[in-house]
Amino acid sequence: MAGEKNKDLDTESRERLRTLLLQKAFRFGNFVLTSGKESSYYFDGKQVTLHPEGAFLLAKAVLQKIKNENIQAVGGPTIGADPIVGAVAAVAFLEEIPLKLFIVRKAPKEHGTKKLIEGPPLLPGERVAIVEDVMTTGSSLIRAIDAVREAGCTVVKAIPLVDRLEGGTEKIASLGIAVDPVFTVRDFGL
Repeated sequence: MAGEKNKDLDTESRERLRTLLLQKAFRFGNFVLTSGKESSYYFDGKQVTLHPEGAFLLAKAVLQKIKNENIQAVGGPTIGADPIVGAVAAVAFLEEIPLKLFIVRKAPKEHGTKKLIEGPPLLPGERVAIVEDVMTTGSSLIRAIDAVREAGCTVVKAIPLVDRLEGGTEKIASLGIAVDPVFTVRDFGL
């Protein structure tokens, strides 16, 4: 298990989410990652973030990680954050936690409203958490952080489901943003 800061879910729920990730999301072999790096394993977070139980447990974990942060909005880069944001929206409603939820596109829409950030308008000064299914170098999270900062918001925390521990945490921390992963690869013996 990870250190004390990652024990936000009760032990049973955390272990169940970890088990789902091991069973459904990890593949072993030879893979080339989005970053171009080669890896002996691949993490397909959507196998759990689009699973009913996995989505629910992850949403609970995210809400626990922001409960004392005065966060007004949660969102992240498409497509990794899309199911996480949807799950957080549903659980936040059930728990009567007022939040704005949003998705950051890879590029602004070329038609209609030409938005880069989809969802309720983010207002200058709002405190935001950015979520993602997996973090390697942190590049997709940083693009989302930049977009949210351009909207005038303060990004308080980045919450990846799994941190591969390959430099992303350090890059995001250098921007003055706390990184609080649900799990790191060490939680899976990698």
